[in-house]
Amino acid sequence: MRLYTLKTADGIFPAVEGSNKTAHRLPFDDMNALIESGKVFEYKHLCNEIGKFDLTNTEILAPIPQPKQDILCLGINYAAHAEESARFKKEVFEKDRQYSVYFSKRVNEAVPDGGAIPYPTVDTQIDYEAELAFVVGKDAKNVKKENAKEYVFGYTIINDVSARSLQQRHKQFYYAKSLDGFTPMGPCIVTADEVDFEPQLNIRSYVNGELRQNSNTSLLLAGIGQILEDLTEGMTLKTCSIISTGTPSGVGMGFVPPKFLVPGDEVRCEIDGIGSLTNKFI
Repeated sequence: MRLYTLKTADGIFPAVEGSNKTAHRLPFDDMNALIESGKVFEYKHLCNEIGKFDLTNTEILAPIPQPKQDILCLGINYAAHAEESARFKKEVFEKDRQYSVYFSKRVNEAVPDGGAIPYPTVDTQIDYEAELAFVVGKDAKNVKKENAKEYVFGYTIINDVSARSLQQRHKQFYYAKSLDGFTPMGPCIVTADEVDFEPQLNIRSYVNGELRQNSNTSLLLAGIGQILEDLTEGMTLKTCSIISTGTPSGVGMGFVPPKFLVPGDEVRCEIDGIGSLTNKFI
């Protein structure tokens, strides 16, 4: 199932994609309420009906416009990106990293596919990071890798936009990742039953049509099962939590010299089986 958040004259609501680019409204206030209900598959039959809304002529928001908590993220979770990150920071590259890097990202409102991202005034080293994200479908505590699949509600795309000077200045990620508009998300949530576990999906990003990142989620250093086992050993992940799994190599800071974004640039992130997420910086 492909789930969207739509905005019409009738309000904002979740919908399920049907045939011929149509979508059927679901009887929940928002996507968070739908996920918390545990009843999404009761509406799977609607995918085969004529939808109420034409997706090509309806405003599509980020699938979860206002996340209930900060998004949890993984840093340097692809080996090649870890190497380019160390080179940019002039650090020693740790080839055999034992532990994952976790951080969080504040999101007042996620930017949808096609939405504009305000270019910040506090930094000019603005970077893109195409990432596979997953949504937790039920409260998770002490999850084991072999049981992790049952806790995944679905998958979406996130561009983990980053301000590199701030990241270097403050020696941590939170501020640099949390500027207004820095979390494009979408275009939809694809439910977990549509994706093999662990996901092995091609992931790419383009800047003004130029291919920058080109990898596969099978190359994650810590897969989704490991992520859930690690985090839930010490903390409870609540239903609707969003976890972004990290970005592959090819980000702007990885080039020599770096290729940071400037106003007017357009970034497109793609993950096979989910779709594409395109945003322009203004």
